[in-house]
Amino acid sequence: MSTWQEIAADKRARQTESIPKDWLIAKPPDDVLDVTTVPEDSGLLSDLELEITSVVDVSVLLNNLATGKWSSVAVVTAFAKRAIIAHQVTNCLTEIFIDKALERAAWLDEQLKTTGKVVGPLHGLPVSLKDQISLQGLETIMGYVSWVGRIAEKNAVLADILIDCGAVPYVRTNVPQTLMWPETYNLVFGRTVNPRNRTLTSGGSSGGEGALIAMHGSVLGVGSDIGGSIRIPAAMNGIYGLRPTCNRVPYSGAANSLEGQDSIRSVLGPLSSSLNGVKTFMKAVLSKKPWLLDPLVVRKPWSEEEYSLVDHGGGKKLCFAILWDNGIVKPHPPVKRALEMTKAALLKAGHEVVDWKSYKYAEIIECTRDIWTAAGLEDYQAVTSQLGEPILESMLGAEAEATAEYVGQESISAFRLFQIQKKLLALRKESLDLWQATQSQTSTGRPVDAIISPVAAHAPTPHGKYTYFRSAAYTLVFNALDYPACVFPVTAVDPQLDMPSPAHAFLSEDDKLMYELYDDPSTFKNAPVALQLVGRGLEEEAVVAMTEIVDAALKV
Repeated sequence: MSTWQEIAADKRARQTESIPKDWLIAKPPDDVLDVTTVPEDSGLLSDLELEITSVVDVSVLLNNLATGKWSSVAVVTAFAKRAIIAHQVTNCLTEIFIDKALERAAWLDEQLKTTGKVVGPLHGLPVSLKDQISLQGLETIMGYVSWVGRIAEKNAVLADILIDCGAVPYVRTNVPQTLMWPETYNLVFGRTVNPRNRTLTSGGSSGGEGALIAMHGSVLGVGSDIGGSIRIPAAMNGIYGLRPTCNRVPYSGAANSLEGQDSIRSVLGPLSSSLNGVKTFMKAVLSKKPWLLDPLVVRKPWSEEEYSLVDHGGGKKLCFAILWDNGIVKPHPPVKRALEMTKAALLKAGHEVVDWKSYKYAEIIECTRDIWTAAGLEDYQAVTSQLGEPILESMLGAEAEATAEYVGQESISAFRLFQIQKKLLALRKESLDLWQATQSQTSTGRPVDAIISPVAAHAPTPHGKYTYFRSAAYTLVFNALDYPACVFPVTAVDPQLDMPSPAHAFLSEDDKLMYELYDDPSTFKNAPVALQLVGRGLEEEAVVAMTEIVDAALKV
């Protein structure tokens, strides 16, 4: 039997072979940190391909495809080329199957030509997928050496739906081993870096998607989120991403960790270069009645009435609550500035803004940690024991930074787990009542319409510095409460504007460590800063619409 190292090396070699040789570029030196202009500078893309991949609004691409202005072959080729360039400078891809994608694109073009009709709402659009969304005939390794060679016998339900909508899958993107990290590194493909500053993380666990879309190698991709794994990469890369409510988007057939753990479930959702991409994804997927294909999906079509904010005063005057800090770690200066910018923009646009107080967030996070680690290492060891590959304890290998929370955890009894789940259910009820009670604080006669919160206390960090229960506390609390949340970019770190604050009375040891992380603003040079808009359960339509309002206010 080959060693895990040999198997990983063979997989990397096969990936390299799948890259068209005439799409290789002269890579910039390692000290070139911002690589976002490499595709334009490479000379590899034609003028048409540059024009196509410069489009960030999915609706524009879909219109040009539907009218025949651009063929699907041309669009898929353009984004595939750019994806390969992005991969060479950020290491964002896993599976590359461009020939198969071009065959499908040619078929779609022929269908449009002969029938005069598009195949579906995503006709001809290239869509990237996290290395978790199973595709028939391809390996889905999810960061595990032990899953190399495991060929999917059929597509995940979501993949089938996207294909039925006319989409063209063409690449899959990198993830961390186990998925349970807010960074992206594994022992097969290595680390994915941030294209705006390669010394910083691209986030995780959908970090490959985040980097690819930031490089315009994709305009719409699919990620997953159990503690922030869509929102973190979206924020760290300055793009948009939606964490839907559980059971709104089909998960059946996708690979996963912690399968059978149903208290705080992972969800699939979109990452995109535009909010229109997020909306288009949700409308397209829900148009195919996924509740008939996945037994857990709720029977709830896309509602234009809810998107028109019928339950939120028609969107004319909204009341947003801002979470300035979560009572655990205070945000760094650029994140605080982003919150202040957003508040000012909303007030200028005629909306109301109030403060949101964190409520028992430390207890919610403790429940989350205890539920995730209830089985100790058993879930991961069941995979890694097949070849003896090590379970990663750090995102920096030998350096003990960002230690995995599940390392050293002992399994607990079913009764103990029941008690934790019972406590979390009570916290969910208390949180719901708290939101409803905000009706007395607003001038609209309604409870707060949405919460605006940091995605993390910081911009993208140096590699190995992002941890779930310190850094990701701002995202995972909303997973535990099962609230939908949409990320929107706001600004970027400016070392002149975002000087370190004087030391404050630290909320916790984690808060002290977070404060010390921002000792030199130049470390975060060119780093995106984003926020998230949080709504109530199954309110995806309203969350998207309200995020559009916030996004537009920031751009005035």
